[in-house]
Amino acid sequence: MNRFAALLDRLAYEPRRNAKIRLISDYFRSTPDPERGFALAAMTGGLTFRNAKAGLVRGLIAERADPVLFQLSYDYVGDLSETVALMWPAPALPEGHNHPPPPSLSEVIDALATTGKSALPKLLASWLDALDETGRWALLKLITGALRIGVSGRLARTAVAELGGREPDEIELVWPGLKPPYLDLFAWIEGRAERPEAIDPAPFRPPMLAHAIEDADFTKLDPADFVAEWKWDGIRVQAAAGAIEGGRVARLYSRTGEDISGAFPDLIEALGFDGAIDGELLILREGRVQSFNVLQQRLNRKQVSLALMDEFPAHIRAYDLLFDGPDDLRERPFAERRARLEALVAHHAHPRLDLSDIVPFADWDALAASRLDPASAGAELDAEAIEGLMVKRRDAPYLPGRPKGLWYKWKRDPMVVDCVLMYAQRGHGKRSSFYSDFTFGVWRQSASGPELVPVGKAYFGFTDEELKELDRFVRNHTINRFGPVREVTHTASQGLVLEIAFEGLQRSTRHKSGLAMRFPRIARIRWDKPPAEADRIEALEALIKG
Repeated sequence: MNRFAALLDRLAYEPRRNAKIRLISDYFRSTPDPERGFALAAMTGGLTFRNAKAGLVRGLIAERADPVLFQLSYDYVGDLSETVALMWPAPALPEGHNHPPPPSLSEVIDALATTGKSALPKLLASWLDALDETGRWALLKLITGALRIGVSGRLARTAVAELGGREPDEIELVWPGLKPPYLDLFAWIEGRAERPEAIDPAPFRPPMLAHAIEDADFTKLDPADFVAEWKWDGIRVQAAAGAIEGGRVARLYSRTGEDISGAFPDLIEALGFDGAIDGELLILREGRVQSFNVLQQRLNRKQVSLALMDEFPAHIRAYDLLFDGPDDLRERPFAERRARLEALVAHHAHPRLDLSDIVPFADWDALAASRLDPASAGAELDAEAIEGLMVKRRDAPYLPGRPKGLWYKWKRDPMVVDCVLMYAQRGHGKRSSFYSDFTFGVWRQSASGPELVPVGKAYFGFTDEELKELDRFVRNHTINRFGPVREVTHTASQGLVLEIAFEGLQRSTRHKSGLAMRFPRIARIRWDKPPAEADRIEALEALIKG
């Protein structure tokens, strides 16, 4: 456990991507199985512990430290694992006795998987007693599932590839069929075994992602090399189906590989093909695509009733074809995959499955006009459910991750309003020392005069230097505290205006303003604008009506 803790500690303070890869690869090279496999699972989100939750950690520290001191410390530090690791009292031992040896990572994971809920607090406390501050921090990060060390699953798998001198995409292609502690993966990487092959007839395949297109790109790209299709405002999914002995299996996956089949039994019935489709999950009523706000009524549901399925009929709009029966099409050009996709959808006709239209264009100016007015470019009544365009090379293979120069996304311009900063809270991980999570509002007329009502929260969109400026403003203008939340000055004459960009608005009964933003981010700090000139609620109401 101490070696894994040391790795996490170094990764948390290492900003350079290639240096992180070297650190992880060196750890894999010098660490035996199954320890390194469990470390890989921890860094890629492959571990879950049913009974180990943040509440358990809070309960343990409450028994060993003054609750008021803990709350003050937690407010100052901003990270639960770090606070508890530093505050945990070292146990007093009789003279001549030593602390028990710290547990290994595999011992911790095995015990967390098998220990009952009632016995877990005592076991966790014994581990915390045996570890030093860094070890406690790593253990608690592992348990709470929030490593926050700047390592994505892709980066960790890239480190595995470097260990064996392979390309990262080779790891991505075999990854979906693997399970912790990945003994077969490391055996293949080190040349001790053949490449692991998935036997699941409907596995998840890593998706291909796009880069945001920039103005400078248009001068470098030949429009004749590309095709365009609508970017629908739903959620990206992968539908996979295949034959097994005695029947068939069909699954629906989210973009991250989560099996969401149970929430969409009405869609599973539509997957009568053998293969894997990349598409968009939408809600269709009477042939019309509904807004993302409507789709949200079907998302994250543990139980789905017939009434819910009738009211919110789910639909897949297909973008791409990864497998057609046993044929792996991912290395084929997009134009060929699209032709095979059209044939498959036509052959397995089902009202819950259709194709995303190709948008014709002769040059970039023509495509820009379609982006600005989807209704006139063929989208017609569904234009409001489009968030932009996807621009794909005709000869592009389907590669996992975000390869350069093959796929581009050209989203519609975001909505923008000027809001007033109202509240702030510390971030996590590297941002635990900064106030980086912000709540903002717009003006509304009340019986007592203009008042600010919150309309959204944002924690990104600004640079590191702007974060320091925002943090300084919060500390210098705090007027009240509510636990970890600080209220800052926000009057008509004093306060800070933020230009907020967002993708959409929806009515909300949970917000005082009656509105909620989708994907808000801070586009600009308006040091030049007094709070009294920030936008009013009527401006947001007009955006919804428009």
